[in-house]
Amino acid sequence: MERVMTDDGVRLWTETTGPSGAAVRPVVLLHGGPGLWDQLRPVAALLEADGTVHRFDQRGCGRSDPSDDQRMARAVADIEALRRHFGHERWTVMGHSFGATLALAYAWTHPERVASLVALSGTGLGEWRAAYRTERDRRATARERARLAELAGLATRSAAEEREFRTLSWCTDHADRARAREWAAEDAAAPHAINWSANRRLAAEADGWSEAWVRARCRRITAPAAVVHGAGDPRPAGPASALARALPRGRFHLLPAAGHQPWREQPEELGELLRRAVAAGADADRW
Repeated sequence: MERVMTDDGVRLWTETTGPSGAAVRPVVLLHGGPGLWDQLRPVAALLEADGTVHRFDQRGCGRSDPSDDQRMARAVADIEALRRHFGHERWTVMGHSFGATLALAYAWTHPERVASLVALSGTGLGEWRAAYRTERDRRATARERARLAELAGLATRSAAEEREFRTLSWCTDHADRARAREWAAEDAAAPHAINWSANRRLAAEADGWSEAWVRARCRRITAPAAVVHGAGDPRPAGPASALARALPRGRFHLLPAAGHQPWREQPEELGELLRRAVAAGADADRW
């Protein structure tokens, strides 16, 4: 574990695993949210035999320092500060959920620093919310939906209520309905507070991007790009597929029987896809 100082004095919690050295292929993992914390240790485990994998908590989140500066440009600058700190000329940038949006923003801002790009379980291009809400509601019982609304409406929640709120919020993300609540409860038990201010500000900024504006910036990303989506993710796959088509070297991969966290349901298939994407950064002609 290492705390890395950014140019405005905010210290970011980081963890690096895997071998180091000039011959390895560096990867940075960007967690979702916004406003959550790194949950991507299982993804790092799929990659670290072949290279250096960096993970971190975004500013104001998890184990990193508090920060009221919640802007996409600031989040992109933090990733670039980490690249300079760790001394990589280029690296694979891999983001999950909101992290996929952040990975795109970094890649179109610093395309020369991206060896390859992975957008994992992101929302993609185009309208996705209506289909997501319909599927999310279908997976929850009427009682669960009512309880979630009740918990969401509380001004403050006890520790037990907060865990229940998170569990009910996240259990619809998984394709395996027999284990969905168990997995959501594991994530809900994390001892970190959700940064709701970061959630609102960053989500609102990204929501304000027009599709045409995003498509124009995607054309700047010439590195090999993998867009990976679970067929059982309540977020529809169509917008993710559209994103892959918008990237000059994009490829879309649909993982069967996988939800929003495909490392839980399809780890072998996911690992193979991710390792291939990282390797493409070193040998782009084979992509």
